Amino acid sequence: MSSVSAVLRKKINKSGLQPIAIRIIRNRRSTYLYTGQYIEKKDWDEKKKKVKSSHPNSSRLNHLLLIKLTEANEKLLENESTERKLSVVKLKESIRRQNSCNFKHTADIYLNNILARRKSNQYLTEKNRVNQFLNFAGASIEFHEIDVPLLKRFASYLEFKKYRAKRTVVNYMICIRAIYNLGLALKNADHNDYPFGKGKYQIKIPEAKKIGLNISELKKLENATDLSEANQHTLNVWLLSFYFAGVRITDIIQLKWTDLKDDRLYYRMKKNDKLVSLQIPFKAQKILDQYFPFKIDNSDLVFPELRYIDLDDDIQVRTRIKTVTRNFNRQLGRIANQLGINKKLTMHIARHSFGNISGDKIPIQMLQKLYRHSSVTTTMMYQSNFMNRETDKALNSVVDF
Repeated sequence: MSSVSAVLRKKINKSGLQPIAIRIIRNRRSTYLYTGQYIEKKDWDEKKKKVKSSHPNSSRLNHLLLIKLTEANEKLLENESTERKLSVVKLKESIRRQNSCNFKHTADIYLNNILARRKSNQYLTEKNRVNQFLNFAGASIEFHEIDVPLLKRFASYLEFKKYRAKRTVVNYMICIRAIYNLGLALKNADHNDYPFGKGKYQIKIPEAKKIGLNISELKKLENATDLSEANQHTLNVWLLSFYFAGVRITDIIQLKWTDLKDDRLYYRMKKNDKLVSLQIPFKAQKILDQYFPFKIDNSDLVFPELRYIDLDDDIQVRTRIKTVTRNFNRQLGRIANQLGINKKLTMHIARHSFGNISGDKIPIQMLQKLYRHSSVTTTMMYQSNFMNRETDKALNSVVDF
C-alpha cells in the first residue's frame, strides 16, 4: 500500500516552530520530504492536513503543499506502474532530483520562511534582492549554473550599473548565499557546485564609516532654541533615542506608555525580537513629560506618527516608518544647518553618537547589553569605530619629538 500526505513533524526549531513535511508510505515504510516551511502547532489542522486560516500566510503555504503533494503523487503513480519499483528511500531521492537545482523554487521557500516569521521588512528587502538577481541571471537559473564568474559579474552590475554601495552589494551576496545554503539543506543543490568560500567567491564586509556627534555638538542640540514645532518634535525623538543608548527609530516611534514602568523602559526590539530593559535617564524623562498630557490611555503610543494606522499590518507599518524616517531626517538636516553642526544628522546617527561619547569609557560587556548585540564580537567591531585613545597615544608617541 502506498500513500502521500502532508504532516506536521514534532521536532521544534530554535524559534519554537515545527516543520511541515510530505510523508510517503510504501510497503509500510515511511520517509519524509521536508518543505522548508515551519509553523506553530496551533496553526496546523491535523484533520484536514493543512495550515489553518489563522496563519497570516496560510494561502501561500497551502498552495505550496498542494504543489508538493501533486509532485509526490505523480512520482508515486509513475513508480507503481513500472515493473522495477523503487524502494521508499529511492522514491524520495527520485522526487528530490525532480525538483532539484532550481534557484527560484528554493528562493520562494526562503522568502516564505521569512514571511512566516512575520518579518515583513526583511521579506520585502530580500524579495527585491532575489528579483534583481533573477532578472540578471534568468528566472530559470539552476544552482549549478551559479558560479564565481556569474557572481562577480552580478556584483559589478550592481555597483557600476545600478550604483549600489559596496555594503549593499555584500547584502545581495549574503542573500544569494543564504538561499544556496537552504538549497543544500533541502538537497536541491550539490556541495560540489558551491561557489562561496575560500578560493571561490568570498564575501568580505567592508568597514563602514561611522561618525557620531561629540559632546559639544550634543550640547548644541540639547540647548537649541527658536526651533519650529516640527523641528522641536523631531529633535525630541532624536534625543530620546540617544538617551536610550541609540534605540532605532523603528522602536522609538512604536513606544507605548505601557512600556514605561517603575522608572524603566521595557520593550521588545523589532529587529531581533529581544527584550530590553533600561532605566529612564532624567533627561529622557523630561522629554516624556512633554508628551504625557496628550496620552489617551496607557496603551497609547508616546509619539503620534503611527497612531492612526493598523499596527498589526506589518506592510502598512513599514511603509509609514519609511515616510516618517525620511521626514525626520529632512528636519534634522535643517536643525544641523541652523545650529552650525557640519556632520550629517540623521536618526541613525543617534546610535553612532552614543558610541562616540562612550568611546572606551565603558566595559565592552556593558556596551553589549546597552546596544542589545547578540555577540560581544559585534560590539567590539562596532565600537572600534569610536575607540581612539590608545591609537592616538601610540601615534603621538612616535611623531611627537
